Amino acid sequence: MTRIPKGQSQRSYWPTCAALTAFVWFLIYPAGYTPACCFAQGQQIRGTSALTPLQAEIERQRVRLSSPEAEERRDALMRLRNLNRAEASHVAASGLTDQIPVVRATAAHALIHLPADEAVALLIPLLLDRVEFVRQETAYTLGEIHSRAAIHPLINALVSDKKNSVRNAAAVALGSIGDESAVVALSEVLTENGAPTDNPTSGRTRKHRKPKARGNQFVLRAAAHSLGQIRSRAGVPALIFALSNDANEPDVRREAAAALGIIRDRSAIPALGAAVGSTDPYLSRTALDSLQKIEKTKE
Repeated sequence: MTRIPKGQSQRSYWPTCAALTAFVWFLIYPAGYTPACCFAQGQQIRGTSALTPLQAEIERQRVRLSSPEAEERRDALMRLRNLNRAEASHVAASGLTDQIPVVRATAAHALIHLPADEAVALLIPLLLDRVEFVRQETAYTLGEIHSRAAIHPLINALVSDKKNSVRNAAAVALGSIGDESAVVALSEVLTENGAPTDNPTSGRTRKHRKPKARGNQFVLRAAAHSLGQIRSRAGVPALIFALSNDANEPDVRREAAAALGIIRDRSAIPALGAAVGSTDPYLSRTALDSLQKIEKTKE
């Protein structure tokens, strides 16, 4: 018997297997039919093979934005933001109209890498979103973008929104932008509590109750902090007012004292001097630090 050369049977096996596979395929599927899974996979390969790694990643997240699962869409938006590229933020903009509030809020944060004017134009409508959380996160995002185009919409949110969380976010954002045109609105927020008392340190000797604050303390504190960030002397009267008004919570008065130390206007010296004697040791220390900063600054 003739000996078969080594390896011949193995080489002849695969053509036979391929022929059998083709025959079975012919029996199962009609002519010209391609299973959907194979077609989709082929389309995906053809669609991404020519892309750079960054473009391929953006495309993967774009596809995920069509998922029926809200958490997957939210995760895709976060990944797009983390790419730190304008083209990724463009894709994320489609999430601004998502039916789920947390997805819309996440999409707002994902736009920070767009050109400032374009991002602001896309985000401003969300300041009127029906959901408080979306409006709040949109305001914070506008502050991160640092565009003057967002100032007036943020002022409207600070003045008109019925939710204090949104007003607080608007105040923070205005401070982050740091434009002097916001000083008037922020100052008006700090005067919501009425007239200050004659002596901000005399609370321990008064027999009547401490006046009740009318403004939200978180909003007041954010407004005081933002005035310090803007560093305009036009905000000094409102800060002195907030510092001297014992209807305000200690946190608000401390923030006002700190802001006065940043601005370093000498007209704040009497109010800061009075606050040094406060029974609140933190307010007293903050006022003293601010006084020292002012005294080191020449006229």
